[in-house]
Amino acid sequence: MLRINLIAFFLFALCLGANAQQNYDASLIPKELLPYASAVVRDEEQSVTVESLNSTLFHIKSAITVLNKNGDDAAHIVLEYNNRIVIKNVKGIILNAAGIPISKFSESDFKDAYGDDGFSLFQDVRVKYYYPAVTDYPYTIVYEYEERFKQTLAFPDWEPNKGTGIAVEKSSYSFTCKPDFKIRYKEINMPSGVNISTDNDGLKTYSWHISNLKAVKPEAYISLPYNYLSMVKIAPENFEDNGIKGSFTNWNQLGKWMYDKILINRQAIPLATEQYIHQLTDTIKNPKLKAKKIYEYVQGKTHYVSIQVGIGGYQPFLASDVDNLNYGDCKALVNYTQGLLRVAGIESYYCEVKSGQDKVSFLNNFASMDQGDHIILCIPFKNDTTWCDCTSQTIPFGYLGSFTDDRDVLACTAEGGKLLHTPKYTPQDNLLLHKAAFTINETGDLSGTMTSLFKGINYEKRDGEISESQKDRVKYIKYIYSGINNMDVEKLDFIQDKGSDPSTTENITLNAAEFASVGDNRVNFRINPVNRISEEDIPPQVHNRRTDVYMNDGYTVEDEITYTLPPGYHLDSMPLTTDVKKPFGSFSASMKIEGNKLTYKRKLVLVNGTYPKDSYQDLVDFFQSAADADDYSVALVKNN
Repeated sequence: MLRINLIAFFLFALCLGANAQQNYDASLIPKELLPYASAVVRDEEQSVTVESLNSTLFHIKSAITVLNKNGDDAAHIVLEYNNRIVIKNVKGIILNAAGIPISKFSESDFKDAYGDDGFSLFQDVRVKYYYPAVTDYPYTIVYEYEERFKQTLAFPDWEPNKGTGIAVEKSSYSFTCKPDFKIRYKEINMPSGVNISTDNDGLKTYSWHISNLKAVKPEAYISLPYNYLSMVKIAPENFEDNGIKGSFTNWNQLGKWMYDKILINRQAIPLATEQYIHQLTDTIKNPKLKAKKIYEYVQGKTHYVSIQVGIGGYQPFLASDVDNLNYGDCKALVNYTQGLLRVAGIESYYCEVKSGQDKVSFLNNFASMDQGDHIILCIPFKNDTTWCDCTSQTIPFGYLGSFTDDRDVLACTAEGGKLLHTPKYTPQDNLLLHKAAFTINETGDLSGTMTSLFKGINYEKRDGEISESQKDRVKYIKYIYSGINNMDVEKLDFIQDKGSDPSTTENITLNAAEFASVGDNRVNFRINPVNRISEEDIPPQVHNRRTDVYMNDGYTVEDEITYTLPPGYHLDSMPLTTDVKKPFGSFSASMKIEGNKLTYKRKLVLVNGTYPKDSYQDLVDFFQSAADADDYSVALVKNN
């Protein structure tokens, strides 16, 4: 039986083509590719063939060896599909460490789910995905599939090393088209350039090859992928999508096509709603206050849902449909808000953005359709450009937060597309302030109040809890302030200021039995139970940092706690005093005792930016100094 099964596996391997016939014994991986690698691309061939303006064939054959559990993601296969993307000929095998087949799979083994991520432009996409259920390392996955796209507007990027910890033994990418189909391409961190050839039928092929590409070492505070991963992006000069043709070679032309072909004539507002908007805003003279009133109207009337309308997921719902249905996705809600603003005589821009905590900008020298995944609104007032995310029912007018801040985006206007930059929150803007007044009695019990202020990108830190029940709020607060052992929350409330400088204020009244340890006429307690740097927060020690140090966000944290101490005690430890200043930030902590009042002050500032890799050890030492100071314990002894 074993012999029959092996024969079947080998026959199946033959049907996968040349990839599966190779020897994928993990021991044959070149030794120079192993450092820092959790997975190795053994052999991968990707090809894109443009058959016509409305038909593109994407084909991939891949063999990837996973060395440990950190490399499992490299073996995950996720295939998007909808009525414009057709998946064909999916097949694969799993090999053990010696390269011997142990299982096979086909499209029927894939799970199926909605591809919606809650904010993507491509809301109609479903996905089929396959995650190998293998726990014996190393193992190799060999697979092959095709996807047919009914468009030529956007093409898959080539990313031979898709992340840190992935080495590449051999990988290639080819793009084939008729000679009259013109493309532009962008090479990023490529060790070698393109090779262009023409066959006897006149078909032109652009090809790239990579071999023996070492893994990028996973590192703390590493910069954005564009700075260290290899990539090729391709964009057409002329294209067709869903029967709509167009052309572009720069952002101005792409934005103009979006405006003229995708967005035009979709903002008409029903007459009754027009009349109501006039009643709502005609008496307001300040245009920005008018826009704020309209934005808050949209927040109160609509809610976000994931929907699919129009060309390829790019086209928004008609504003009249949103007005009638009271819901829409990011595209539809921005388009609807624009329609309402137009009623009030206010100009606005429909803007594509790459969302997420990483501040990824559109490439200023390469226009392509696939660089954004979310839509936001820009209102260019004369002296004060204002940005809005129309998908939230709670965030203030003019607030973006870390989801879309500080990056280049594409504004689609009647004059054409233009790259604009969203607001940047400085370390001073991103403020977190704790101010507490605590009392400790002779038995070590603590009681008191604490007020916390959240501003900048921190404004949203309590949004989830504000919408929860009081019981769940208290449970969360106990978790957040777990340094206050035995904490009992007597009162908890939140206040949000949604003005031009948004802030969230958290007020707590609390007590904590046996907060301090008491015995032998001594009282001991940790001075900072509220907001500590733990050992887990300290970047790991390394001796050969490879990349520059990158801090994505800057922020300021200030803490001030006043303790009323039990009478008749004095300090029996060295007073806390720490002051560290570095180019990337500063940290200070101090205490003073006057009578039975102990005042503790702490300030941590991190400045976002890129710093030389040689400064990494300074960063480790910086956080270690902060952690040591946060671990300081007050030792009080009773007076004789």
